Amino acid sequence: MTLIRKKHLPRRTFLRGMGVTMALPLLDAMVPALTAQTAKLIPRVGFVYLPHGAIMDQWTPKQDGADFEFTRILKPLEPYRNSINIVTGLHHKAADTTAVHSLSPTTWLSGVRPRPTQGVDAFAGVTADQIAALHISQDTMLPSLELATEDHSDLIGSCDRDYGCIYMNTLSWRTPTTPLPMEVNPRKVFERMFGQGGTPEERQQRNQEQQSMLDAITQEAGDLSRQLGPRDRATISDYLDNVREIERRIQRSSNEQDKADLKLPDAPAGIPYSYEDHVRMMYDLAALAWQANVTRVFTYMVAREVSNRTYPQIGVPDGHHATSHHQNKPEKIEKLVKIQSYHIGLFADFLKKLQSTPDGDGNLLDHSVLLFGSNMSNSNLHNHFPLPNLLAGGAAGRIKGGRHLRYPDHTPMANLLLTVLDRVGVPGDHLGDSTGEMAAL
Repeated sequence: MTLIRKKHLPRRTFLRGMGVTMALPLLDAMVPALTAQTAKLIPRVGFVYLPHGAIMDQWTPKQDGADFEFTRILKPLEPYRNSINIVTGLHHKAADTTAVHSLSPTTWLSGVRPRPTQGVDAFAGVTADQIAALHISQDTMLPSLELATEDHSDLIGSCDRDYGCIYMNTLSWRTPTTPLPMEVNPRKVFERMFGQGGTPEERQQRNQEQQSMLDAITQEAGDLSRQLGPRDRATISDYLDNVREIERRIQRSSNEQDKADLKLPDAPAGIPYSYEDHVRMMYDLAALAWQANVTRVFTYMVAREVSNRTYPQIGVPDGHHATSHHQNKPEKIEKLVKIQSYHIGLFADFLKKLQSTPDGDGNLLDHSVLLFGSNMSNSNLHNHFPLPNLLAGGAAGRIKGGRHLRYPDHTPMANLLLTVLDRVGVPGDHLGDSTGEMAAL
């Protein structure tokens, strides 16, 4: 490889082997090669969506400002207080309609009510993630990643009153007529990030022999490491260990499916049977994509609207959607709190991963901003005010954490989206029904 022989490495340095192209994390050896302008960090941005709202009195802190106490649902985030902003008072008018489930995902990141249709003439708003991808991620291998944990391909036609399933199946719209599919298979995500060339027969043989993609770039990695300082060598070693560990988990998932004596529909290789393993793997892939600068933008739908997934691992054997219609019954509300706390806990583990991953003079959590939330409030009423949303990460010094920020009731959710885009360096003065940026952020 010719690039690695320079005294200072370009930021876009790759290790290449047969069918494998692997970007590298930010190294000390790359910094001197950058000009003062390009050395300025470009923050990453991610959007994580949870359906069916939240029990708001157990989500929203009672105290405003910096001295708030974490509520029961948000308690797992307490170790990351200095990186968290809980944003209260938001409303998404674009989602106010009888077709609550179809419109909740597609309006969450756009603030635009789509055209009522059950056909192929769908028309919606361009979403914040794709606006970000256009401005800050065009020089990466993938402008954006769209991730999910439940397959939406079986949802077609009419899903919700006058709105087709196309509006429920994704968070991301590249243009008003171009929804982007969400990928649920970790193996496909991994191969999209790093490539796996050769013929189908060669790929199948490598899978069967459990050969690592890293085997194809071992020589290149060794040559590069010998030219670097101790800290860069350690960074590359940790990074490749992360790649190998995720690859090992994907392979193990495939083996589990091969060995399982269950009469289930065929599942794509690489999708774990354990939902929790699946969620963790997708979060880890997102972290790896950021670490390697494969992309700076991702969206992740941890569960789909009207999902009836059960959560026996936390004592909730009832379906999520059915439970969300709680009718103010204490036992159902308690189950929803458990589900929502569980998802916040998995998100907190993702924040721990980001915080422990070095990135330049800080870590990935310092240099990113994540919007976690839902486009529904009280799931029993199917309303869209006040929305449960929070921000995590410092956006490379552009966002101060550790606060509960309460805005006037019915502040447009699009104002938060506009502000997040500004903090990651995306210019603009309008998005959906926004009325301006949120200055306190």
